[in-house]
Amino acid sequence: MKIDAREIAVLTQAQPTAPRMDMYASIHKALRAFMADTLLGLGRMDVEEDLEFAQTCDRVMQLLDLCRAHLHHENQFVHAAMEARQPGSSQSIAGEHVEHEQAITALADGVNHLMACAKPARPAATLALYRQLALFVAHNFEHMHEEETAHNRVLWQCYTDAELAGVHDALVASIPPHEMMVVARWMVPYMSPAERTAMLSDMKQHAPAPVLAAVLAQVQPHLTQPEWTKLMRSLGLPVVPGLVQ
Repeated sequence: MKIDAREIAVLTQAQPTAPRMDMYASIHKALRAFMADTLLGLGRMDVEEDLEFAQTCDRVMQLLDLCRAHLHHENQFVHAAMEARQPGSSQSIAGEHVEHEQAITALADGVNHLMACAKPARPAATLALYRQLALFVAHNFEHMHEEETAHNRVLWQCYTDAELAGVHDALVASIPPHEMMVVARWMVPYMSPAERTAMLSDMKQHAPAPVLAAVLAQVQPHLTQPEWTKLMRSLGLPVVPGLVQ
């Protein structure tokens, strides 16, 4: 594995084009944030503090659950759309999805092993899991880049934005509420302000008011006060610190 200077040069020199419907952009921001935060948390964990230890192990498991669900959503909706109009176009990444499933299972086994360790064995087991998770995160970052470039080229060649929005809406509709709240917690805070406004304005227009309120309550603790104020104003909602109406 090495840095591809040519690929970096292409990205650096890329000219702006009219934006297309990008199903990967927001969810991949969420996954990158969740992965990075979890890896850092595992690395700094105090194995002597039982509550911190339990919470950090649970955080790793939450990440693995979301990664597994994400693979299934992409296989069922995005890959199916690609194969429908360009057979074989998703095979390479689909193969990596199989490898990721195996890696997720191995990581979950590592967490269970760590949680069963006696305290003196925790430092070594934690370091082993940290390195295992670091490799998983590194591979996923490259994997997501491939999807955002090669897969999007196929999708944009084969579908209109309206058709892609339909695929995306069907995918989102299939996500259970508890998973959607986890996604919102990691997606909204790491979006740009314009992306936050676009996503939550659509939710304000189409989702029941209690759903929007629940999402806002979920993400508010993870936004700075200026970010929160800007978001509320962009949604036409009152800026009341600590209160979502």
